[in-house]
Amino acid sequence: MLATTDQTVPVVRSEKGLPHGLKDALITVFGERFTTSSAVCLQHGTDESAYTPVPPDAVVFPESTEEVAKAVAACHRHRVPVIPFGVGSSIEGHLLAVHGGVSIDTSRMNRVLDVRPEDLTATVQAGVTREDLNRELASTGFFFSVDPGANASMGGMVATAASGTNTVRYGTMRDNVLSLCVVTADGKIIRTARRARKSSAGYNLTQLFTGSEGTLGVITEITVKLHPQPEAIAAAVVNFPDVRSAVSAVILALQMGVPLARAEMLDALTIKAINAHSRTTLVEAPTLFLEFSGSKAQVQEQGEALQALAEEQGGGDFRWATRPEERNRLWTPRHHAYFACIQLRPGSRSFTTDACVPISSLAECITETIADIEASGLLAPVFGHVGDGNFHCLLLVDPAQGDEVQAAEELSHRLMRRAIRFEGTCTGEHGVGLHKVPYLEEEHGAATVEVMRRIKRALDPHNILNPGKVVNFNTGGS
Repeated sequence: MLATTDQTVPVVRSEKGLPHGLKDALITVFGERFTTSSAVCLQHGTDESAYTPVPPDAVVFPESTEEVAKAVAACHRHRVPVIPFGVGSSIEGHLLAVHGGVSIDTSRMNRVLDVRPEDLTATVQAGVTREDLNRELASTGFFFSVDPGANASMGGMVATAASGTNTVRYGTMRDNVLSLCVVTADGKIIRTARRARKSSAGYNLTQLFTGSEGTLGVITEITVKLHPQPEAIAAAVVNFPDVRSAVSAVILALQMGVPLARAEMLDALTIKAINAHSRTTLVEAPTLFLEFSGSKAQVQEQGEALQALAEEQGGGDFRWATRPEERNRLWTPRHHAYFACIQLRPGSRSFTTDACVPISSLAECITETIADIEASGLLAPVFGHVGDGNFHCLLLVDPAQGDEVQAAEELSHRLMRRAIRFEGTCTGEHGVGLHKVPYLEEEHGAATVEVMRRIKRALDPHNILNPGKVVNFNTGGS
């Protein structure tokens, strides 16, 4: 534990917006790893959202939990905000320093600390990316399953409760995190759990911090579950006459108990973007990207079952891939779908949604959304993790055209309301950030949001941890 003081240090602003005492304290700890460079600050106040960048006053690059604790403790004394930063791939304004402050960049906290195949666990620093971890695990026979597409940092994935293409089989980050090391708002270091795979001892702090988006603490180390590499894996691509048919095939498969490893749906516009970006020659029609895993016999049985269901829904011929290099070639374009879609309109920004609904409502929700997009006149590819009811719309707009921005905001609003109407959620995996704050009360109810607000106040009474995100600190709103 690091000793901290509750004494408030008088705020004396420097020319860069930081109190002089805080600036001196951070330079003492970080030396050249502290910067107020305008270019570096701009980078750390920019994410993949449609928001205008809002840079912090300074950036620090810690290499250990102890250094993070010293930075947070110093900011706490001076009542200056801290904003955790992973790789900058979030898309809901999580990184924007809307109240100024210090960005804590975890990219140098990139060590895999411990791998225990016998326990099916690994412990990593927050700056390790999912690809880093899986490279480390390559020779062990195990892998880390959560795959959001982007090569996100593990800390960022915990903070946003990320999920992705493997969720239908292996679950989200919430299902795969065993324990966290967290720096609290006053600079103390806590561990939320031991290494056991279950516990009934006390409150579940691991789950509390998972999905908290840097508003309750700074995550510095993560212990995650590992999964054995399956004996056999097969991937397939199949196109359909319309989106409803593609989604219905997956829903029927899940309802019949077909254990899909991945089930991704891409509409025709997304496939067009992928073909242009990745130089592929996929049929430009609504398409399922599928994966099956298990024993060879299980994979064959799963594939045959889904092929029959796809044919009933008007699906075309399956294109199969079983060797690792073939599967990588098949899946790489899907992982690049976001960046491919952005290139449909160079210079545009994307209002990216991530509604999630019960699978029984998914086809209807997507069909209504596509009709809404067509009526709006906006360019908006649709794709998603249909195996768990989660889909995305990329509303591509020219940020200089106010009417387009307004139309995108209105369409996004209707989609959020639609998802909630279908008993779903306004965010399946991207998090609340700045953009989804107004929908929490409608989704959860005022009393529930007030409980969230009380938790925030209890753990961060001075509102220095990524302020402005998830819930409004004061009682005047959600």
